[in-house]
Amino acid sequence: MREYFVDLHIHIGRTKSGRAVKITGAKSLTFSNIISHARDHKGLNMIGIIDSHSPEVLGEMEELLIAGELEEHPDGGLMYGGMSIIPGSELEINDEDTLGPIHVLCYFPFLKTMRAFSEWLSQHLKNIHLSSQRVYISGRELQEKVKSLGGIFIPAHVFTPFKSLYGKGVNKSLTEVLDPEMIDGIELGLSADTMMADQLSELHRYSFVTNSDAHSLAKIAREYQKIEMDQPSFRELKLALKHEEGRSIKANYGLDPQLGKYHRTVCAQCFTHSHSNEDHCSQCGSLKKVRGVADRIAELKSEEVFKGYRPPYIHQVPLEFIPGLGPKMLEKLLDHFGTEMAILHSVPFDSLKEVIPEKTAAIIEKARTGQLAFQAGGGGKYGKIADR
Repeated sequence: MREYFVDLHIHIGRTKSGRAVKITGAKSLTFSNIISHARDHKGLNMIGIIDSHSPEVLGEMEELLIAGELEEHPDGGLMYGGMSIIPGSELEINDEDTLGPIHVLCYFPFLKTMRAFSEWLSQHLKNIHLSSQRVYISGRELQEKVKSLGGIFIPAHVFTPFKSLYGKGVNKSLTEVLDPEMIDGIELGLSADTMMADQLSELHRYSFVTNSDAHSLAKIAREYQKIEMDQPSFRELKLALKHEEGRSIKANYGLDPQLGKYHRTVCAQCFTHSHSNEDHCSQCGSLKKVRGVADRIAELKSEEVFKGYRPPYIHQVPLEFIPGLGPKMLEKLLDHFGTEMAILHSVPFDSLKEVIPEKTAAIIEKARTGQLAFQAGGGGKYGKIADR
């Protein structure tokens, strides 16, 4: 068995021809740019590209297979050197039972399976070329189709205030929308961690995944997990999510929830933090607020305490959050130490301070050991490191 760094939620911004896929995604987020950046710059071993249903993206993958730059793994996944690419799709469900738009992630083992799903999907949404499109069937129907193709189904960023399973404040249980037997894992999102999510007893049965939801190259691997598998294939990933045959998630690496954009309830007008029971903003008087993930979980929490095993959730500060660490300094670090995974996990403090100012190296070391303080984020604004 080996351990692999895995980020399963990366968007395509543009196709090779320049056609938009994720409207809010960076133009540099092309398939070819993503796979080289994720492997050579970030140091990931497996990635999920969740706009693979887009026909031009499928076409580019097929071209790279023919050219020999990609190779399909017999157990699923596309190999780019030593890194595995899992094709997937993020979709929005919003039928009469859903009570609000909810994003879900669907992954498939082979390119032919992904193409078959794309062709079926084109009959149930308005624009097959775009990311995160609303699919005009129920959540359970979508689950059944994914499972019929041997796929993996994971509700996305389940607590964020917008377009998530619990976030809007209407749905109180996943059973209102989805078949719990056809869920393979739960994606936590940037503003929640394992301890917070395990306050909901209906989630105790599932593995938690921590992914970047990257809309730019820099955001890749801001959250990820370390998974123990025999090899980086779709089949092994599926086993790991179910903790079968010795495969499992060994650690989740994610933002301290305070750094997330929706951790605290804030005024929608002036972003002043507020308590969920306050009728109006104490600063500007507005009645509009964006409810924070922490408050939403407090509303939903169960009496039952989780008694099983969870892998450690390691609060990690992405390098882009480190004060004073700009692009030139980061490039200098990468020139010396190879990948961001190496810088975050294995490069000694003494080696860091030989390359960058000791003050900046000290912040990286504090981030590794959980010694930083934060100003909590909310309402769509990230939190900040409070001390330098």
